[in-house]
Amino acid sequence: MGSVRNLTCSWGKTLVTGSGTIQGEPAVPPARTKGGSQRRERLSSFHVRSLPGTEAWSRSYVIGLVGIDSFAALMAALSGTIVRFHGSLTAETTTPYLLLSLALPPVWIAFVRLGGGYERRFLGIGTEEYRRVAVSGAFLAATIAIGAYAIKFDLARGYVLVTLPLIVLLSLCLRYARRKALHHSRRAGRCMSGVVVVGYRSAAGELITRFREEIYHGMRVVGVCLPEHEGDTTEVRGCPVLGTFGDAADAAALTGADTVAVLACPEMDGVELRRLAWKLEKTGIDLTVASALMEVAGPRTTIRPVAGLPLLHVEHPELVGARRLIKGIFDRCAAALALLLLLPLFAVLVVLVRAEDGGPALFRQTRVGRDGAEFTVYKFRTMVIDAEALKMVLRSRNEHDGVLFKMRRDPRVTPVGAWLRRYSLDELPQLVNVLRGEMSLVGPRPPLPEEVARYGHDVRRRLVVKPGLTGLWQVSGRSDLSWEESVRLDLRYVENWSLTLDIQILWKTWSAVIRGAGAY
Repeated sequence: MGSVRNLTCSWGKTLVTGSGTIQGEPAVPPARTKGGSQRRERLSSFHVRSLPGTEAWSRSYVIGLVGIDSFAALMAALSGTIVRFHGSLTAETTTPYLLLSLALPPVWIAFVRLGGGYERRFLGIGTEEYRRVAVSGAFLAATIAIGAYAIKFDLARGYVLVTLPLIVLLSLCLRYARRKALHHSRRAGRCMSGVVVVGYRSAAGELITRFREEIYHGMRVVGVCLPEHEGDTTEVRGCPVLGTFGDAADAAALTGADTVAVLACPEMDGVELRRLAWKLEKTGIDLTVASALMEVAGPRTTIRPVAGLPLLHVEHPELVGARRLIKGIFDRCAAALALLLLLPLFAVLVVLVRAEDGGPALFRQTRVGRDGAEFTVYKFRTMVIDAEALKMVLRSRNEHDGVLFKMRRDPRVTPVGAWLRRYSLDELPQLVNVLRGEMSLVGPRPPLPEEVARYGHDVRRRLVVKPGLTGLWQVSGRSDLSWEESVRLDLRYVENWSLTLDIQILWKTWSAVIRGAGAY
């Protein structure tokens, strides 16, 4: 067959050499032979030897999680014992609880293990990992309560009320710190999982770009498999094309990939996916399939077998009802509390804004809310008094695509205003809008009427919910995002809203504000 050049990907590691071995340094552009059958023949001729993948780091990561959970359980149990028997520590009263405290770490590890808290596919993901730990804590509490009743052990309520919540809280906090350390390692290129992407060139390119932008997910594309009619392509966004759809399993084994990601395409129907799954089963490589409903996820999707077919059932988003009522109550209570606590800060900011040029401290502007209803939004003024008039002069210098007007160095922004924008302090008066029910704490960005007038049909979907003080756009880059990306994030929020997601976004907002990325 002749010599074959090295197959490489954009991150520089050699995957295959002509001799069929896997090595590690020089980056040589991938060679391609014409025709799918020739590529399959070439791939099948190589000796397969896996590169170090997820297994190389996930084992040590899980061991670390076990140590974290053991420490959390022991500290919580000892804290519960001290709180319960403080001032009356005797061997007779505390010995049973000390023994229980020593037994609690392995029991807690077992419950987390049964709850899926150590499963590889959830490592570093965050929300799903935390949810499984919390559910494990609920089952542990129920088991201890039932067990104590069954053996007629008079378990002190003070011990239980301190120990069990503290176990979950400590485990979650320590896992969060561990997860942040993992993200730091991934930014340095470590602890990554190799992925072979199967799909059309354009879709594969988008996924490669997404993984590179959001590297904390730990997914690195090591190769692409394209359909036959795109066979003249040698690489996609710097990653080599290793063959056609039929080569996916061999390509994954050849590159040492941990996962094969199949994107939505008609060629990969149920029969082909089943055959691919059978091939991957022999090597233990994971298979993931991307639905055409890219922005619909979570509780809204379930697999429902009908007539022997696994159908993906998609629930309608819950835009009204009890959960929305709870969200409204949560928003208003949180806004009222925040306004009360932030009154001293508001007074200081009012003085700073007015002292700069003598103008008003507050800026009022008409925005569009839910179902197209207009309302007046309140912000601390960050621009010169005649900023709106100057906007027409500066429109030609707009640095943002789409319908938004943004300038990284907007001459209308005052020095105090730039500082307020840097830490999003100018947005705080919108808590009044939240209290009045015009906005929500979390939601899409509140648009201007002229922006809404230019919306397409799909973009108007953003208006079915209240705009938010923060949102996915806030924690994902703010003004650095393109118009299309901002719309995509807002639509994702609309389609997948939940109170849990709101709390998660509120938590991430703090770090986004402190970093100040995209704030201008």
